[in-house]
Amino acid sequence: MFALRFFLLSRDEYLRQGFSGKFKVRAQIVGRGFRVQGSVSGTSSTSTRTMNGKNGYAVRDTCLFNTYNYGDVGYWDNRYLQEVGPFDWYQRYSELRPYINNHIPKTSRILMVGCGNAVMSEDMVRDGYREIVNIDISSVAIGMMQKKYEHIPQLKYIHMDVRIMSCFSNELFDSVIDKGTLDSLMCGASAPLSAASMLEEVSRVLKPGGVYMLITYGDPRLRVPHLNLPHYNWTVTLYIIPRPGFETSGTSSAKSYLEPVPLTEDGMLPPNFILEDPDSHYIYVCKKLLKDF
Repeated sequence: MFALRFFLLSRDEYLRQGFSGKFKVRAQIVGRGFRVQGSVSGTSSTSTRTMNGKNGYAVRDTCLFNTYNYGDVGYWDNRYLQEVGPFDWYQRYSELRPYINNHIPKTSRILMVGCGNAVMSEDMVRDGYREIVNIDISSVAIGMMQKKYEHIPQLKYIHMDVRIMSCFSNELFDSVIDKGTLDSLMCGASAPLSAASMLEEVSRVLKPGGVYMLITYGDPRLRVPHLNLPHYNWTVTLYIIPRPGFETSGTSSAKSYLEPVPLTEDGMLPPNFILEDPDSHYIYVCKKLLKDF
């Protein structure tokens, strides 16, 4: 049993804040594990990620470099009060559209968790999706979005904590989409418990045969231990997509990114797998198995 600890800047904050310079990583043995440290333009790294053993949990993604606390509702309320314009984390719908269209029919009843003030649900409606229920822990964001979309019947906005969705009945939704919400909980206090509570609820409200689509910065070492638990009763397929603006090599094509990534028996990337973009985003498609009668 060993601990693998990472001290890294949150990738998306790194890009969002416009840091420049090469990201440097150095490794050293610390006790019974490995300690990896990084720096950006002379600034020390910012997040801690721990995995305890083969079947352990990625304990927490935490931001030490700055005051961002993505697991705190107060942070989000203040952010939406200060930044009134829409913001889409990670990827726009135009980039995610092929994956969503492939796995989620347009007749689906969809739950968008941690919707924030993103325009993704609006873009999906424009693309033909008929019913999207959006929830967020920030009452500020929900109030803004309710007012903005009050004349679009396909969109509903509800103030709700994804860890406690008791007002939703079992097996209510055909699909659940999560773009950064699990990541936010992994930055908060009691991260493993929060993640487990969220995924328990997602599995509960998802219909058999339905899909939970997670878009995240977390690679399989950080997310599969949370996702790959038998009582969720789903299979996991992984896609990897480069971050927006990344210049692909001449050997890559859009088609290659639409192909699932082969995983090992324990859900990890193969040892010889090379990421073209080291700051890629990961799309986990968790398909809930049908009930045996």
